[in-house]
Order: sequence, then structure tokens, then C-alpha cells
Amino acid sequence: MNSPTHPFHEPTVFSTLPAHFPNASEKIKTKEFLEASSAAVTVIERFGKVFAPVINDMNGNVQKLLSRYEKDIEGNEYLEDMIVREQTEGENVATDALMWLRRALHFLSLFYQYLIEDSRNDQASSDLAPLLKKAYSETLKPFHGWLGSQLFNVLSRFAPRRKNLIFSLGLEKPNRDQDVMRDLETYNSKMVTCIRRLTDFYTE
Repeated sequence: MNSPTHPFHEPTVFSTLPAHFPNASEKIKTKEFLEASSAAVTVIERFGKVFAPVINDMNGNVQKLLSRYEKDIEGNEYLEDMIVREQTEGENVATDALMWLRRALHFLSLFYQYLIEDSRNDQASSDLAPLLKKAYSETLKPFHGWLGSQLFNVLSRFAPRRKNLIFSLGLEKPNRDQDVMRDLETYNSKMVTCIRRLTDFYTE
């Protein structure tokens, strides 16, 4: 369902997405989560080359989870139930896929959070590479090893400039910073709740 648009609030890529992350106060519905994850990929496709490995990884993991879900749609209605069932069967395909998908979403949400915080400064950063590197070091870097980290350092040189990213997220219309940031903050808050729930679920 699309987010409601304020009468004086121009649409952005976030308010026009076909799916948003579900309520994570209780168990997460598998189909809604996977649709939201796929929609998240369409957003970061606008970011350029720097996110190509993340996009490929996320799409692959969404497909693995979707395959598992479609084996028993009724029994796999909730993500947590699907993973617990797989564990009892002695398999790990969906378990690993969700773990890596969660890590990628965590990286993305942390970058969004740093972008939101940076936008509140009087002089918002034009170069977004430092924000990307900071988010990466706190999420994916510990799991990627030396080679993956070096690849990201190279790709970070292709990070979009702030004005170009905002222009893209604002559906190629100028002077949309406030609309983009408002929608991004709402969108990211829902994604963060899903990430936190899944992090706790895996810890347990």
C-alpha cells in the first residue's frame, strides 16, 4: 500500500513504492516483508554502481526466501515460523538467506539514518562516501573479510553526490530535499523495526 501523500507534499520514490515494510511489533508476515525488500532494491538501484553488489546479494536472498515460502504458503505465512520450521528439518538455505538479507537492510537503514542526521546540519555533506563507509563498517564489513572490504572501498568512489541522490529520490524534480527527507524518515523507521525484530530473533 502506498503511503498517503500530504496535499502540499510532492510524491517521492518512497511515497510511490508498491510495498512498505510491515508492522514488526508481532511476527513478520513473510510475503509483505519480501515484497518490501524487493521494493527497497528498486530504491537503491537509483544510487549507482556503489550498491551493485548489495543489489545482487539482496535479490538472490529474496528469491531463496520466496522459493521456501512458496513451498507452503499457509505454513510459511510468518518469517519466524518459516525459519524455525526449516531448522527442525535440518536445512539452512532460508535461514542463511534471511540472515544476509537482514544485514544488507541494516547497512542500508544505517546509511539512511546517517543521511537524515546529516541533512539536519547547516552545511549538509555533499560527499556521501564517508556516510556509506561508516554504515558499512558497522554492519557488513565484519562479515565480508579483507577482499569484500577492499571491493567496497573501490566502489565507494562511485558514491552519488548528495544533490544527485536527492534529485533521483525526488523523482527527478528539483528542490525536493524536504519532501525526500520526510518520506525517507518515515520509510526508514518501519524498516528499522523489522531489522531489530529479526536481529533479536536470530540472537534468541
